[in-house]
Amino acid sequence: MDPVKVIEIKKSVFADNDQDADALRKELKGKGVYLLNLMSSPGSGKTTTLIRTLNLLKDKLRVAVMEADIDSDVDAIKIKEATGVPSIQLHTGGMCHLDAEMTRQGLDHVDMDGVDLVILENVGNLVCPAEFDTGACRNAMILSVPEGHDKPLKYPLMFSVCDLVLVNKTDVMPYFDFDLEKCREYVRLRNPKATVLPICAKTGEGVEAFAQWLLEEVRNWKKQ
Repeated sequence: MDPVKVIEIKKSVFADNDQDADALRKELKGKGVYLLNLMSSPGSGKTTTLIRTLNLLKDKLRVAVMEADIDSDVDAIKIKEATGVPSIQLHTGGMCHLDAEMTRQGLDHVDMDGVDLVILENVGNLVCPAEFDTGACRNAMILSVPEGHDKPLKYPLMFSVCDLVLVNKTDVMPYFDFDLEKCREYVRLRNPKATVLPICAKTGEGVEAFAQWLLEEVRNWKKQ
């Protein structure tokens, strides 16, 4: 009997998206626009964190926001009313993530000649958004204290692809079994280069450090 023919499949199913993402990053670089992909689970405080951060940055950078959700325009309206920063809503049609092409479609409605920074608030989910390169310059995610410090162990890809991890809702840390040092350790296991910043979006504690991180990232992106 002839041996069974084995075919090695080496092309990633995400290859087309990866190419689109790389092309988008090159376009952003050419325009001097920095795109941040912000991810987290629902209820972690993404929008509240953005409001605090945008109010610190809007006089220093020209900023726009893209809010991605399966439905509704609640977050886009909230951002615009609370900060005055231009904000658009992206509906994913039931999909739990954005890919590079979907991100590009959103950017088509942003004044790319009038912004330095675009923040994409991705769909609330710790799995699917991490699987798709959006074309962003950096990935960031928010882990809220009530979710537990063990999430980097349970959702490895999300923490592996993120350059920045914001640990939010530190004001309730005394009421939850959350170990910040353990969290840092687990993040390092997934991504030794990731920066971990504890914040409280409700009180504003630590948010200035996030704003400063973004400011430096944008400036460095424009210099390179």
